Amino acid sequence: MNRRTFLGAPAAVSFLAAHAGAAAATVETQVIRLKLRHTWTTVMSSSDYRDNLYLQFRAGGVTGRGEGAPIVRYHEDAVSARRTVESVHSLLTSADPWQFSKIMAELFRKIEGQYAAKAAIDIALMDWVGQKLGIPLYRHFGLDPKDAPVTTFSIGIDTPEITRQKTREAAAYPVLKIKVGLATDEPTIEAVRSVTNKPLRVDANEGWKDKEEAVRKINWLEKQGVEFVEQPMPAHMIEETRWVRSRVHLPLIADEACRHAADIPKLAGAFDGINVKLDKAGGLLEAWRMIQIAKSLGMRTMLGCMISSSVSVTAAAHLSPLVDYADLDGNLLIANDPYRGVQVQNGKLILPDRPGLGLLPAG
Repeated sequence: MNRRTFLGAPAAVSFLAAHAGAAAATVETQVIRLKLRHTWTTVMSSSDYRDNLYLQFRAGGVTGRGEGAPIVRYHEDAVSARRTVESVHSLLTSADPWQFSKIMAELFRKIEGQYAAKAAIDIALMDWVGQKLGIPLYRHFGLDPKDAPVTTFSIGIDTPEITRQKTREAAAYPVLKIKVGLATDEPTIEAVRSVTNKPLRVDANEGWKDKEEAVRKINWLEKQGVEFVEQPMPAHMIEETRWVRSRVHLPLIADEACRHAADIPKLAGAFDGINVKLDKAGGLLEAWRMIQIAKSLGMRTMLGCMISSSVSVTAAAHLSPLVDYADLDGNLLIANDPYRGVQVQNGKLILPDRPGLGLLPAG
């Protein structure tokens, strides 16, 4: 998929400004299938591709681009995300994009759920604003790109043989994130450790349902050189996680238990930090709020991603100088990224210095 085929796609949905005399604005949406380099397996699912929503907002001679990766766990999919955008077309095409905060507040009031759709809109608006201002988005947030952290590279659940192969392929990345949460956790970590001594971060994706099991596995992981564990138990088991936290030394990071800013205060004490994802939060503005609230509570912060292209991953990367950890590798896991944006050098995120998101067509 190249830029020309995207812009010329007959399936794109276009809307014109709703009232006479307004500057013409259009919104185009398309669902693009992202093909994974390896079958991606977690506790929740296994797949060879992901369908994501892409959105372009055009006004005043500038095009802002956004992406939303629907999360199945929250009953979202790309088709419903696209319908959600269609349902608010008159708001998007008639509103003043400089009032992006007002627009997103109205969308959050009007739309229940559908956070990937909200994220796609938010990212496109912020890209538009950055381009109009002629500055990279990180400057809009007052951030220094040199403060961007190292990103982990994720290894999905697989056989020990394939796990070793994936680990070798990730030689360029200094820190790895390993998916666990099944009965095969120990063989998975042992397969990784047979190939590398790099620091590891582990994500159980709510896989451990028993708190005694969680304590046993976390204490074992500590001996394997693991730095922290992400979402060890189901999201609703906050008190059980608090019990686990009192019996382990490794930090625990909330992912599925932390979707929005309002979730964060109740997690303090059970978790040491939060994983913020644009597709869970509904875009950059809510992600910014989440990071600030977590920091105010003394919690660690992490920016993660879904299986996404360089549109969504680059958007998150513009906030990455704010956080302690980054897991922004979704674009590195796919074979047909339609854009280029944030780069990775020796694991470190290198933010583009072009206006807005700073995206370029692939190729």
